[in-house]
Amino acid sequence: MKKIAYLGMGTMGRGMAANLLKAGHQVTVWNRSPERCADLVARGAKQAATPAEAAAGAELVMYCLSDDAAVEDLVWGAGDLLSAIQPGQIVVDMTTLHPSVSLREAAAYGAKGARFLDAPVFGSKNEAANAGLWIVVGGDKALYEEVKPILEVISETTHYMGENGKGTSMKLVGNLVVAAQIEALGEAMVLATKAGLDPEDVLGVLHVTDFKSPIFDGVGGALVARDFSTHFALKLMLKDANLIARFAQDLNVPTPAAAATREVIKAAVNQGWGAENASAFIRNLEAQAGVVVKK
Repeated sequence: MKKIAYLGMGTMGRGMAANLLKAGHQVTVWNRSPERCADLVARGAKQAATPAEAAAGAELVMYCLSDDAAVEDLVWGAGDLLSAIQPGQIVVDMTTLHPSVSLREAAAYGAKGARFLDAPVFGSKNEAANAGLWIVVGGDKALYEEVKPILEVISETTHYMGENGKGTSMKLVGNLVVAAQIEALGEAMVLATKAGLDPEDVLGVLHVTDFKSPIFDGVGGALVARDFSTHFALKLMLKDANLIARFAQDLNVPTPAAAATREVIKAAVNQGWGAENASAFIRNLEAQAGVVVKK
């Protein structure tokens, strides 16, 4: 059993903290909106009033927040986590970030005698709840091996990618692929609908071909059912698309398809769909074509 502090009780954080509790670890939780901790407290978690209180005595401090700004506020700003971290503690940031933030965290925690991993996750609401995430990790490999049993409690697989910053780099690479697949599916389904094809028949073909994808199955089925309930919010996909654009610019890498997809996502958020599921940006393609993909 490990003493773990988990900070940030969003959809992802709550799912991960719940699985850590289920595995028998002693978990202390914190969130800026305290009421979001209630269900975990009912399951046996302790609740802290501040990040510093949560981190006190913890062997492992973990957090998954919405963006770079939230992490910076937690570590260096109002959350003041950095001042509370003690030598020997392990910190794991599971947020999707620009890699430069991960490197700043690694340096800051290292100066305090603590050890740090960037370990963002692939997956959304269901994967977090069902311990089915895929975790990509950057940092010292020996530390990764030490923390791996904890990460395995909340994931289907874990992947060591290299030194600090490589976990967050891989997360942005993967998210580029996710956005491209949803864009391709959206364009294909809109074209098929306007051509008079039955969308369910189209998905039947996409399910068995050599270019099949779990994203096509999941997003395609929800699209036809007009289900845009939030597993991963569109506004967060836009945040990630902006991070990818910045990361690619930093490295002078051309990403023309990703840039075009980012504009479709941006337009969909501007239509007011930002709180819906990421797949809601397909609605923007439907509007431009004058069709709706449905049964």
